[in-house]
Amino acid sequence: MDRRVFLHESARNLAAAGLIFGTPATFASATNSTTLARQQCETTAGGTKFAVATVHELATNAARDMFRVGGNAVDAAVAASFMLSVVDGHNSGIGGGCFALIRDPSGRFYAIDGREEAGAAATKDMFLKNGQPQPEWSQTGPLAPGVPGQVAALENMATRFGRLSWRSLLEPAIQTAQNGFVMGRLANVIRANAKDLGRFASSKRVLFPGDELPTATTRLHQPDLAQTLQLIANEGAAAFYHGPIAQAIAEYLGAEGGILTVNDFANYQVKQREPLVSHYRGRQVIGFPPPSSGGIHVAQMLGMLECFDLRALWRRDPILVYHLWLEVMQRAMADRAHWLGDADHARVPLGLLDPAYLLQRAGDIQLGRTSKVAGHGLPPGVESQFFGDKHTTHLTAADQEGWVVAITQTVNTSFGCKMIAPGTGIVLNNEMDDFSIAPGVANAFGLVGTEANAIAPGKRPLSSMSPTIVLDGAGRPVLTCGAAGGPRIITCTLQTICRVLDFDQSIQEALDSPRVHHQWRPSEAVVEERMDPASIAGLQTLGHEVRRIEASATAQGISWSADGRLEAAADSRAGGVAFVE
Repeated sequence: MDRRVFLHESARNLAAAGLIFGTPATFASATNSTTLARQQCETTAGGTKFAVATVHELATNAARDMFRVGGNAVDAAVAASFMLSVVDGHNSGIGGGCFALIRDPSGRFYAIDGREEAGAAATKDMFLKNGQPQPEWSQTGPLAPGVPGQVAALENMATRFGRLSWRSLLEPAIQTAQNGFVMGRLANVIRANAKDLGRFASSKRVLFPGDELPTATTRLHQPDLAQTLQLIANEGAAAFYHGPIAQAIAEYLGAEGGILTVNDFANYQVKQREPLVSHYRGRQVIGFPPPSSGGIHVAQMLGMLECFDLRALWRRDPILVYHLWLEVMQRAMADRAHWLGDADHARVPLGLLDPAYLLQRAGDIQLGRTSKVAGHGLPPGVESQFFGDKHTTHLTAADQEGWVVAITQTVNTSFGCKMIAPGTGIVLNNEMDDFSIAPGVANAFGLVGTEANAIAPGKRPLSSMSPTIVLDGAGRPVLTCGAAGGPRIITCTLQTICRVLDFDQSIQEALDSPRVHHQWRPSEAVVEERMDPASIAGLQTLGHEVRRIEASATAQGISWSADGRLEAAADSRAGGVAFVE
């Protein structure tokens, strides 16, 4: 169906207002026209050999070194991922999980699911007490972790697609864990979480050197983590899932009242998913399928936005584009809350991406005011009772051969469940909080869900992680991006794509520009403080309930110029580092 032809009854108001893509805009803005004061950022110089962007200099350096000794983008990404376990362990690490989206030089895509998994003893009501939800149990302590999947996913990537030895990929991380590094921003995160971390002696021993709260200049040594990584380097993922590491974690959690067992670790398997392909402005957008919700909902929002000439609206008044982003975000996130879950356990309807359905969802959007989204839509092919009633990280690498890797990885909230397994140095995740612990009960990110995302043994919780690769009409990469930040990952990825494709911004400018976010519940427009006051006032005039925050998500990305040169960018919000050669 051609999205430029609107025959659906619900789209008539768009046509009448002159909002159909390609139709001259004849409307009057409901706000005073304001030009966004864009933040100008220096972009990493273009290169032709390789590019990498991560949230930490040492991780970027590890990736660069793999390239320089003959590795490809997969080797570089795996080395960077292990390094992040050491220097950015509050966000992600081997005690958590990941989604990896890979393109090989032939143009084939692979979606590798290393998401955490509920143990065999998990139950739907395990976070209820006398029928009352206990959200703190799913966020902190021994019941909160799922079986980590990251080590298995990284080994799968490296052995199938990498070029260098497995041991060489872990060596930079091992050395840094053993020799230590200056904490910098990590010290602030430890101090902010000191109360919960302090509940667990093993966490205090690792993170509070000398039994004191660290400062930015404190050097963090992690000999236990170095030993764990060395064991994985020597014996592969088997050491993690079938050996002493699994034994140590299971014994520790069991002694504290947890339910994960050595059998849960032994039964964990990486899953190969079929990448999700959608289209926007003549490009292919490759996303990650469920249990990621990001791929579907980025595609949903882009499908709704294709009804509008964003480029013309941006030139006329950027407030109107922010408004449209917020409107499509509400609709997609309402659908997320009702329909999405692990596709191995829940029937996720394919009709969510049906063009006619997206037209219907966009049909009541108006430029002159905001709308209240009552709830989810009803995609074709399902019945109404189908199911019954910044603390992650993203890294990306690409090379001249044509390999492209986008990995989003996480332990969920900062330092996961706040427990470090004694003798291992591993920060354990709290991904059980990403399940819907009870209908209508919000998780740590304020997200709600239904039966589709209820807890079940062996099930993987719904995730917002959204590794994305965009191709031009000839199938050549033009952009890869992703982000950290809970549900803000999805909306950040959307805005990055629009800024590069619709507004011709550089990848660095796209990442550093102000962002907005809406997740349907709570009903509020979350706006970064870096946005100019006139734009914020304009959104309020349109009826948005605005809440200001310092930063919304943290992103990394790589873009390709028409002549094939690479440009890498890391988000200035977190001091990340990009490198191109």
